[in-house]
Amino acid sequence: MQQTEKVNQMKNTAELLVQCLENEGVQYVFGLPGEENLHVLEALKNSSIQFITTRHEQGAAFMADVYGRLTGKAGVCLSTLGPGATNLMTGVADANLDGAPLVAITGQVGTDRMHIESHQYLDLVAMFAPVTKWNKQIVRPSITPEVVRKAFKRAQTEKPGAVHIDLPENIAAMLVEGKPLSKGTVEKTFASFHSIRIAAAAISQATNPLILVGNGAIRAQASDAVTQFATEMNIPVANTFMGKGVIPYTHPLALWSVGLQQRDFVNCGFDNTDLVIAIGYDLIEFSPKKWNPVGSIPIVHIAASPAEIDSSYIPNVEIVGDISDSLFEILKLADRQGKSSPYAISLRGNIRADYEQYAHDDGFPIKPQKLIYDLRQVMGPEDIVISDVGAHKMWIARHYHCHSPNTCLISNGFAAMGIAIPGAVAAKLVYPDRKVVAATGDGGFMMNCQELETALRVGTPFVTLIFNDGGYGLIEWKQENHFGQGRASFVHFGNPDFVKFAESMGLKGYRVESATDLVPILKDALAQDVPAVIDCPVDYRENIRFTQKAGELNCTV
Repeated sequence: MQQTEKVNQMKNTAELLVQCLENEGVQYVFGLPGEENLHVLEALKNSSIQFITTRHEQGAAFMADVYGRLTGKAGVCLSTLGPGATNLMTGVADANLDGAPLVAITGQVGTDRMHIESHQYLDLVAMFAPVTKWNKQIVRPSITPEVVRKAFKRAQTEKPGAVHIDLPENIAAMLVEGKPLSKGTVEKTFASFHSIRIAAAAISQATNPLILVGNGAIRAQASDAVTQFATEMNIPVANTFMGKGVIPYTHPLALWSVGLQQRDFVNCGFDNTDLVIAIGYDLIEFSPKKWNPVGSIPIVHIAASPAEIDSSYIPNVEIVGDISDSLFEILKLADRQGKSSPYAISLRGNIRADYEQYAHDDGFPIKPQKLIYDLRQVMGPEDIVISDVGAHKMWIARHYHCHSPNTCLISNGFAAMGIAIPGAVAAKLVYPDRKVVAATGDGGFMMNCQELETALRVGTPFVTLIFNDGGYGLIEWKQENHFGQGRASFVHFGNPDFVKFAESMGLKGYRVESATDLVPILKDALAQDVPAVIDCPVDYRENIRFTQKAGELNCTV
């Protein structure tokens, strides 16, 4: 009798796995059902976790990716084996290179089938190894709590990234005793006083210092500390594409974004600086070879992790620890009374004038600068833009400026097309009361537009703004830069009627037909209670014009 009761109290491995996910605070699992994850799906059905059925595994991974980036907690995606798992990989790789915590779970054939050729079998642990921080197969039911706890700890520990758990179907069905492991707490680490003293001395002595801030400062929630530090030290700040909003773009010391392939006004600041203070900066966000090609600029590295090795990024001192604490400690010791960075600060006038000149442009198709200017006017300080990858991404990086961190998300480590629409689903789940816009080219739109059905089904109304040029605009830009104007090839395609496409899915569709249409259409679309799609023709002749202008840029002091 007692033995029968004990068996009744036991659970299968899939149920224990889901209990462990609940213990980690998981709210959503994004994915597709499959034969080899049936037991996990059944366990999820009886859990507090909401399973979001997506239309493609890549969309599921992108949703988990953006969820992780916005919350700092690992987003979770689920697939079956074989093609389901391979479809996850782009989103998993994107999260890993962009420093977004993510846990991918894949179904797998039974362990009794792995030694022979088997239907849809791939060695998923080997396959995911290059695109994750850590991954393991659950080979015994009893190790499930340890595997899950380690997965989340590794995914969320600085620098965050993706991990992978592979669950064979026969292991998933086995009975097991066990319970989730306690999570414990991780204390902050603090930089050494010796390194802080060296940094303070270098900052005090610099004539034209410049702050370069990256996504690590956002992950560390160091926005207020960076802003205070820059203000009290009177040092201008340039952000990477992924560091937008660390300092409000309206701040008089904000030099906005750096990282375009072409030179820009802010590059002149790097040309004439005698010290770069890199705060939460990751080399993958903007290669130091672009701003310090011969490695001659002195660097102070302030981050939660030691500096990566690069011949153009060899810091004079590394302050490794809690970023906010490090900045406050430097402030106590540094003395820049009466000093500024006169050349870098002088650049702000040119940067702002370049931005404002498009405020009243009435050209059609709409110039990308005008399109993004109008988008900024309509979006509130805490509203969110998710940028896809393409020519529009470069313009968003340059012209869409942020009041707050994580209000413009750009995939820049892996730079994966197709992220915007699934990313916007995740953003709306995390922040249902904020306006969310998925900014995408027509090429990126067609890669994951099926997830608009997911958005409608799960009740996440956001706006998809399509920069429509009938081609892969960024590649055309690169081709013409390399081979000359008129030399682009293989980049043009046809499109469906995007308005009819949206309406066929039960969404709201709009078409912009003049420059004056955009703002009222955006406002109306953002007020809808269903997802909306805006088809906006864009004039990408501006790409080459900008390249020519950048080539004429003179960085004289």
